[in-house]
Amino acid sequence: MLLAEVGLLGLLAGVVGVPTGLLATRQVRDALVSRGFLPDDFTVRGGVLSAAAVVVTVAVVALLSAWIAALRVSRIRPTEALGEAAVEPATGGRARLVCGLACVAGAFSLTVLTCATDGQTALGAAMGMLYLFVLGVALLAPWINQGAARLLGPVLRTVWGDSGYLAAANLRANARGAVAVLTALVLSVGLGGTVWFLQDNLERQTVAQSREGVLAQYALTSGTGLPASAAAEARRVPGVAAATGVRRTSVVVPDRLEPQTVPAQGIDPLGADRTLDLRVRSGSLDALREGTVAVSTARADAAGWRLGDKARLWLGDGTPVTLRVVALYERGWGFGDVTLHRRTLDGHTVTGLDDRVLIRTAPDSGAEGALAELARRYPGGQVTDTARLTGELAEDVAVSGWLNKMLVTVLVGYAVLAAANTLVMAALARTRELSLLRLVGVTRGQAKRMVHAEQAGLLGVALLIGAAIAAVTLTTIVRAVTGATVPHVPATGWTALLGGTTALALLATVVPVTHILRTAPVEGMGVRE
Repeated sequence: MLLAEVGLLGLLAGVVGVPTGLLATRQVRDALVSRGFLPDDFTVRGGVLSAAAVVVTVAVVALLSAWIAALRVSRIRPTEALGEAAVEPATGGRARLVCGLACVAGAFSLTVLTCATDGQTALGAAMGMLYLFVLGVALLAPWINQGAARLLGPVLRTVWGDSGYLAAANLRANARGAVAVLTALVLSVGLGGTVWFLQDNLERQTVAQSREGVLAQYALTSGTGLPASAAAEARRVPGVAAATGVRRTSVVVPDRLEPQTVPAQGIDPLGADRTLDLRVRSGSLDALREGTVAVSTARADAAGWRLGDKARLWLGDGTPVTLRVVALYERGWGFGDVTLHRRTLDGHTVTGLDDRVLIRTAPDSGAEGALAELARRYPGGQVTDTARLTGELAEDVAVSGWLNKMLVTVLVGYAVLAAANTLVMAALARTRELSLLRLVGVTRGQAKRMVHAEQAGLLGVALLIGAAIAAVTLTTIVRAVTGATVPHVPATGWTALLGGTTALALLATVVPVTHILRTAPVEGMGVRE
């Protein structure tokens, strides 16, 4: 019977989900095309096969889960089942307590590791810390609920009177029953606050590193690219102190799990220290030659490279090369994780031309006119202020950030959906309880105020714990990845996150409870558990 119910629900999910998914696919495709991620003639194929695969996968997982859960339900004796429901322990067992404390201890250990390292190692440790914190809260939720009920009891009684007394007593008695509610809310705030604001900080750091790391005042650009001789010609202009040709590309580097494609740049190192400040930690860009490479500290940490090591990577056209690491720098977000000598890229990029030439002039040199004359030699050439390049980079980063935030929205959306379902089911499961209270003399208004008091207590604890987890995790991740001590968190973002979670919790509780209280208590007592 249980498997049949799950199978029918799986079919219903397919009937509703497949058309919705195909519609969402079309919308996402149009959004990607409008933002330049995909060409206009890009066509989505395989909708029928994808839909079938998804329906089958979901059905198999659901049926397997139901079968595992039904084994115990079908084997237990009816008398044992009734006794188990009547005498449900207030908290979990010793194994649950020990595992919860172990998860919290592991999370704090990863906090120390994150603070002591940087780069990908710190990033991985910080994400593990987030998961361990949330898992620890889920395991320790019965004890957290009981402790919160004791601490909040006087406050609830003061604000809600008799209803607050009932709420505090119910929270203490039903500490285990409220585990799913607390976990869902903590997951929504902790996960959402970490992954969403992390993307904001990465975008902000990319623009900041680019702005602070460009020492040149002008950039020579062309719509068709610039030859290598453009930088040399710019150096011969009177008043020009240094000129550096920059060629944007990408390379494939090894990682702990699998090779990754990362942004890179090829430069002419002559005078690069006066046009670029990559914040070199060790080594020097002066040693950059053909056959050598400079790497960001984060990428070097991920690949296990040290100064002087031989680094094996693949250029943009797939050519494998082995280069000696001559410098490690910090500003990888603004300038790419890998910096090569321009000659290393010759013959391995599509155009073989530079994207721009960064130019630094002496104070009051008056070289603008000569540089403009130089720009006219190249098709579509122009000399722009480097501040404009930073603005264009901010726009590009915002477009790329849109895609990442869309993926983050899907991830957080699942957490929010799980929280909403949990809250609704927890509220509907209280039909018999609320009906019994009304039969013994509790009015409808008192019952409603009791539920509001309980929800306020649970919500306050969940928001406090979730915000603390998000703050600790986000701070450590941002420090590890970008070097910033304090993460950037816009007030509107936190307001939306906390306000949205609060609204979700209230809506998912008040609506079903209102429906329950409209039911006659005698009828409510007849509802099955």
